[in-house]
Amino acid sequence: VRRDHMKEVASAYRELFLASGGGGIGLFTAIWRLRAVHEKIAAPLAEAGIELFAQHQDALDTSTLVDIFREEENSVLLGTDAVRDGVDVPGRSLRLIVFDRVPWPRPDLKHKARKKAFGGSKYDDMLTRLKLKQAYGRLLRRETDFGVFVMLDSMMPTRLTSAFPPGTEIHRLGLRDAIALTRNFIAEKESDFKKISLDNEG
Repeated sequence: VRRDHMKEVASAYRELFLASGGGGIGLFTAIWRLRAVHEKIAAPLAEAGIELFAQHQDALDTSTLVDIFREEENSVLLGTDAVRDGVDVPGRSLRLIVFDRVPWPRPDLKHKARKKAFGGSKYDDMLTRLKLKQAYGRLLRRETDFGVFVMLDSMMPTRLTSAFPPGTEIHRLGLRDAIALTRNFIAEKESDFKKISLDNEG
């Protein structure tokens, strides 16, 4: 997805959330990007019966939005840093995370000074890996958790994939294939868990 074409970005979020049937968090590197996507996907998600909540958009504070999202298994939550770093949603309520673009550090004066002191581009890579690790960590909180993590930014360098745990399957795909993979993977996992539950009840 071309990261600066917001119509494409919004379409990607919409189709991925529809493919997962909700249970998704959309992460953004800027509030204006979150609001632009929210405006475009609210109606189609509502038509599909998927409730949409958003940090910086709804009047509720972030912790309350997370609590509601946790209880509503087929809802969607959009957020920025506070959602990326502070969400604990184990189980089926979170089965998809979609990140709009690589979360590079903002090049303010403080960052430029630290970057110069701590290794240049390697320092940027370290900070970005940490943010990706934190985001991915929201997805798998228990041994029985499963899900899909989608980075929409095609400019993400391969070297940053070391942020993810060993054994994580990584695919570089076009949007259509990513949507199909998301739909099939989640459907397969949920089918497996239903069979296990039925066996346990029997």
